[in-house]
Amino acid sequence: MEILGMKIKVYGRVQGVGYRQFAVMMARQYNIEGTVKNLSDGSVECFAKGTKENLEKFLQALKKGPPLSKVSKLETESVPPKLIPAGFEIIY
Repeated sequence: MEILGMKIKVYGRVQGVGYRQFAVMMARQYNIEGTVKNLSDGSVECFAKGTKENLEKFLQALKKGPPLSKVSKLETESVPPKLIPAGFEIIY
């Protein structure tokens, strides 16, 4: 199975609402590896790698977000999966 890499930028009310912890839970559920962090502009940036099918499920979950979040927009771009670390962790 081909492993794909993706950079995901999430806009909306996504800081201070448990969004990064939610991303970690969803990554574990869908067997996604990578990182997630808050950016100074109020958005959240995520690097993710996994199968196409699992990345699509992960993206759907990120669009929904945790209960207190309000996702307004998701931007994605392909990146080489070898640049994304194993495991899935929050970067502070």
